[in-house]
Amino acid sequence: MQLTISTENPLEWLVKTANLAPVPLLHAQVMPVMAKAVLEAADKGVFKAAGAGPQTLDQLTQALNLNRKALGELLGLLTAMHYFTYKNELFELTPMARRFAFPDDPMSVHGMMVFNNRVAWHWLDHLGDYLETGKGIHYHDSLTTDEWQYYQEAMVAATSTEAKEFGRRAPVPKTATRMLDIGGSHGQHSVVLCKKIPALTSTILDLPPAIEQARPLLERQGMGDRVQYQPGNALTDDFGTDAYDIILLSSLAHHFTAGQNQHVTDKVAKALRPGGVFIVNEFIRPETGSKPELIGSSTDLFYGLSSTAGNYSIAEIQGWQQQAGLKKHKVIWYRTLPGRAMVVAKK
Repeated sequence: MQLTISTENPLEWLVKTANLAPVPLLHAQVMPVMAKAVLEAADKGVFKAAGAGPQTLDQLTQALNLNRKALGELLGLLTAMHYFTYKNELFELTPMARRFAFPDDPMSVHGMMVFNNRVAWHWLDHLGDYLETGKGIHYHDSLTTDEWQYYQEAMVAATSTEAKEFGRRAPVPKTATRMLDIGGSHGQHSVVLCKKIPALTSTILDLPPAIEQARPLLERQGMGDRVQYQPGNALTDDFGTDAYDIILLSSLAHHFTAGQNQHVTDKVAKALRPGGVFIVNEFIRPETGSKPELIGSSTDLFYGLSSTAGNYSIAEIQGWQQQAGLKKHKVIWYRTLPGRAMVVAKK
């Protein structure tokens, strides 16, 4: 996926084609304001309030208790960004915004927007230091109780669309009975597979602070005893021997170094039953020299900043799996999330 600049008239096309448009100015001045506007709108409840239907600026100002002039400026920008339409002095959410920004929609990423505004936005202040030292923030070591809650809500939001496709397309044994979900927190991946495979139960291995905040989110799914938590640490805990038919490592490898990922994969290989599958579910760093890909490249830098590690290529992930004695099975690219893939190995 790429973000491109679309021209709206022949003169703009000519300026862009002649390389006279100051594109870095858009990146440096316009896009940061756009991003922060969306985050603040989510955090201040703008999308929630607008979900009630078309409203005037005065109605939204009163409902949100915000400054009328400032809110009008915000709504003007959000309208230009296609979050709102404006007609007959009424602001109304677009179908895109109602699905993904309105917090009550099942596919909403509202939780991620609030987390990014309250927590992750401030991490960007450290990007200069990261470029000089190569040392990331390691945020899991410093999150407060409230920040853990925002984080878990964000992970649910980020996974809401993915989990449906994961459930449909993950190449798992139909006769599987036991699953290990490493770092699975909210458990959405476990839930969709347990609903798909009647005999399957899943154990979510995660850090105690993550479980504390994620447990209420899992309880919303009504899975009872079929999805259980096990407090622990993927780097230090033993996973057992010939114990699982499915082992999932989703959005965790980017927090670990290559050596740590190899260590985890070695334990996974031991814990899998014959015929079992190991799924590494991640955004993928494009191979050197391949076509640039915005999502994989931007998340690579972000994960490096936040955790020091970053994204890995398909070849690197398959290298861990093969070194652990597993066989390459499939690489499944998500249709709904460009740059993200399931890298699957089999025992």
